[in-house]
Amino acid sequence: MQHWFERAGLRVEREGEVFTTEIPIRWSDLDALGQVNNSTYFDYLQDARVDFLLDGGITQMLEQGVLAVGHTIAYREPMRWSSEPVQVHVVMLDRGAARFRVGYLVTHDEQLCAIAASTLVPYDIAAQRLRRITPEEAAHFDRFTWTVERPFRELPRPSLQGRGLELPVLTRWSDIDAQHHVNNVRMLDYFQEARIVLAAAADPDALPWVIAQQEVEYVNQMRFRRDPYRVTTAVTHLGRTSLAVASELVEPDSGTLIARSRMALVRVDEQGHPILIPDAVRSSLGDYLLPAES
Repeated sequence: MQHWFERAGLRVEREGEVFTTEIPIRWSDLDALGQVNNSTYFDYLQDARVDFLLDGGITQMLEQGVLAVGHTIAYREPMRWSSEPVQVHVVMLDRGAARFRVGYLVTHDEQLCAIAASTLVPYDIAAQRLRRITPEEAAHFDRFTWTVERPFRELPRPSLQGRGLELPVLTRWSDIDAQHHVNNVRMLDYFQEARIVLAAAADPDALPWVIAQQEVEYVNQMRFRRDPYRVTTAVTHLGRTSLAVASELVEPDSGTLIARSRMALVRVDEQGHPILIPDAVRSSLGDYLLPAES
């Protein structure tokens, strides 16, 4: 396991056990480029997290509820379909009295495809409140605890305050999970739609944009309804070959913030090499660029 941390460029200060699970790739996991879609990685992380809890007999957390507070993922190598399953290696990065942070290394065909982390809290659905981690849950988590240097770069964290390109998004009945709200992974689909609409508006004939890192922070639960929600997306940083984008998902009637997303994207050629953003595209993206905060 140590070699995967080394390939990820991570410095390990303490080693624990590692839980590894295998997840088959579905053909429907692929995007228009023939690669596993970036948001599908979050499905793999969620499945691995469930396997990790079940392996430790932590069924109470799955039956009563566990809420995602946030996820961060950094993509390394693209993943393509093969009969070989994805391997997700799961460790515990941090544990408090009522919160825990899970780390993942996602590998496929001997390639490191992504590193990721999730912050979660146990939840009592019946009582509609957070709960503390039980001694049995803590004992299982502590077996897998690693101390690893923080592996992710900091992305701009602005408050959009309604600034940016707006996109109405509709929930689907299949977006609902066992806890009767929109599954946290499905919100990544809404952010993806908004990002693609912004990219198409600024760069209609673009070569692919590759996501280097993505973060999502969950603020409130999201329920199924037929009226649309709204995603607002803006550019927060514009570099020579890359840009940073921030999005906010809100309930438009009340203005309630449901989730935030931040992404770092790189413009690439057909071989996947970074290329300069053309002046015309830079000018169009500038229409959605937030002013620098003092």
